[in-house]
Amino acid sequence: MDASPNPSAAQPDPAAPPRPGTGPDPAPARPESARRGVGPWNMPPTVCPTPDGTPARAPDAAPSLAPDAPGRLRRIAVPAGVIAAVGGAFAYVGAVDPNEGGHYPVCPLLRLTGVLCPGCGGLRSAHAFITGDIGAALSANAIATVGYVLFAAVWVLWLMRAWRGRPLRLALAPAHWWAVGAVLAVFTVVRNLPFGSALAP
Repeated sequence: MDASPNPSAAQPDPAAPPRPGTGPDPAPARPESARRGVGPWNMPPTVCPTPDGTPARAPDAAPSLAPDAPGRLRRIAVPAGVIAAVGGAFAYVGAVDPNEGGHYPVCPLLRLTGVLCPGCGGLRSAHAFITGDIGAALSANAIATVGYVLFAAVWVLWLMRAWRGRPLRLALAPAHWWAVGAVLAVFTVVRNLPFGSALAP
């Protein structure tokens, strides 16, 4: 019997899978972040990596909680000045009774023609309004009394929008102006007629 080794049996089959424990260890798979060149070694110190090695998004800076006090004070300066002037005028009329003669000038139209204009009785209406007598205020000049309430509502809206930095826009169509003029004309005519004496001061 021939005892020489078989050359084909001594050489391993290159197509066969490697047996465990033989040959070099396979290289570990590189993570996707390493292939992209991203990792803790090249990140800014303020960005922390997530567990998979990708950089986490830095949190946005927290908004400042300090209010813009100087800017808001500048924005409300005009409405504050207007209400201060109106409040001063009302305080004066409330302190100096217009029902007593000699304190205020007489309406020129009433003096010359004896006709009551839409503003006649406005000072007496303001005095009654500021002193809390709403019935007397309406009797002296109902239009003026309604105007006080409308002015207060518009002023509050103006102040709120100025505080938030938004302009106040009151765009009235021509039809609205015509309606206001018609109301004033009817009010003037009716208060000068006998049956409208309740609207006269």
